[in-house]
Amino acid sequence: MRTMQSITSKVALIMMLVMGMALTAFALDLDTARSSGLAGEVDNGLLAIPPGAASDARTLIETINNSRRAEYAKVAAKNNLTLDVVGGMMFQKIYSRLPAGTWVQVEGKWTKKAQ
Repeated sequence: MRTMQSITSKVALIMMLVMGMALTAFALDLDTARSSGLAGEVDNGLLAIPPGAASDARTLIETINNSRRAEYAKVAAKNNLTLDVVGGMMFQKIYSRLPAGTWVQVEGKWTKKAQ
């Protein structure tokens, strides 16, 4: 009986490890989050969750926004600009590269990029 429990425990542990690796392999990236409507670009140069979207990309969005804020702060300090100005300039660059159908928020209104 004890051996059967030991084997069952080991199989369960192996299954959990395999499942964990599978989830890591399918971790969400920014392009996937954008194309599936889980993340959208905002005119301040940051990401946000579009209307009606699940919060599956929240951690990804927070991580990327933290990185962007840090970079924007460096550029702002180096060029004597505000974070808002740098974020707006970056949004323009990002927007030009976004595929049609990507969620964007401009002046507080969400829409999908036409072309």
